[in-house]
Amino acid sequence: MTGFFINGDEVKITRTGDITVRVETFDGRTYDNLEVLRLFPVSGLMKYISLLDENGKEIAIIRDVNSLLPESAKAVKECLELYYIVPKIQKILGRVEKYGNISWTVETDHGVHTFEIVNTSTDIKTLYDGRILIRDSNDNRYEIPDVEKLDKASHNFLKFDM
Repeated sequence: MTGFFINGDEVKITRTGDITVRVETFDGRTYDNLEVLRLFPVSGLMKYISLLDENGKEIAIIRDVNSLLPESAKAVKECLELYYIVPKIQKILGRVEKYGNISWTVETDHGVHTFEIVNTSTDIKTLYDGRILIRDSNDNRYEIPDVEKLDKASHNFLKFDM
């Protein structure tokens, strides 16, 4: 069978590993050890989620995780959180500009990190939903989920770059 779309509560999804799930359709089909991946990892956080088998073949696409049964949505969200670890910036502790590069020290939900940004116009993006995505010189990503929740000092560091 070719891949199919999951539109809502027509399946039961349970976790089988850190980033894998089992899908049971209500018509009796079962798919084990499917890897959960975002088709649009930056903009589509909970929409169009691909489920791949061990050979990388797409078995199904979840149109919207939030339309699933609550237990199924929870299983998919947990897998996505483990697969896409993007530290959330809670505070900007400092920044130093040297030779055109900007070194930032930030406090995140995964601890304190220091990283460099080469080009603020390409490495700092404001997304349609208000989040800010930052890419460092090593291609790591950091996210500011809500710029309004940053303290005044952090705001000032950020405004200087934007």
